[in-house]
Amino acid sequence: MFTGIVEATGVVEAITHLPEGGARLVIRAFPMTVGESLAINGVCLTVQQVEGDCLAFDAVPETLRRTNLGDLRAGDCVNLERPLTPESRLGGHFVQGHVDTTARLVAMHSEGNARVLRFQLDDARYMRYIVPKGSIVVDGISLTVVDVGDDWFTVWIIPHTWEATNLRARRVGDRVNIETDILARYVERLLSPTQTL
Repeated sequence: MFTGIVEATGVVEAITHLPEGGARLVIRAFPMTVGESLAINGVCLTVQQVEGDCLAFDAVPETLRRTNLGDLRAGDCVNLERPLTPESRLGGHFVQGHVDTTARLVAMHSEGNARVLRFQLDDARYMRYIVPKGSIVVDGISLTVVDVGDDWFTVWIIPHTWEATNLRARRVGDRVNIETDILARYVERLLSPTQTL
C-alpha cells in the first residue's frame, strides 16, 4: 500500500527486454534491500538485486502490457515511493501500486503558478471511476481530478509537485500510468446486481 506522495525521483540506468518476455529494470535510487517493494511510476515492483546505489527489478509481460515501464529508456526519470508503514502519515490517498491503464498527455498549459494537464485514457472504460474532485494516481502521484470528459480528465499541478516529480520532464504525447480509486471499484462490485454472496 502506498499514498501517492512521491519520495524521490530515480534514474533508469538500463532496461533489458528478456527473450522469454518481461524485462529487467535497473534504477539508481536510495538504499534498499532485496525483497523490498518500491512503487516505480506507480507500479509496485520487488527489489531483485542491489549493486551500490542501483536496484534491479523484474517486470513480467503483463506489467509491460498494462503500464508505461516498457517505454522507459536509460536516462529517464521515474517517480519512487516506498510502501506505507504503520507510522506513516497518509498525505495522499490509498494507492495499491496496481496500474489499471495508461493515458496520453494531450495538452498542457500554465495558469497562474500552476500547470494544467489534460490526459486521454487509452481505455475509456475506466472513466466511470474518475470524477471531479476525486483522487487519481498519475505515474505514482496522488492528484485531484478537476474536469472530466468521455475519455479525458484534467489535473492542476502545484509548483512543488512539478519540481519534485517526473512531470517536469513530460511532453505532450507521453504515456503515463493510471490507477483509479480502489474505493470506487469496490462500491461498483458491491452494487452489481449479478453479484451474490
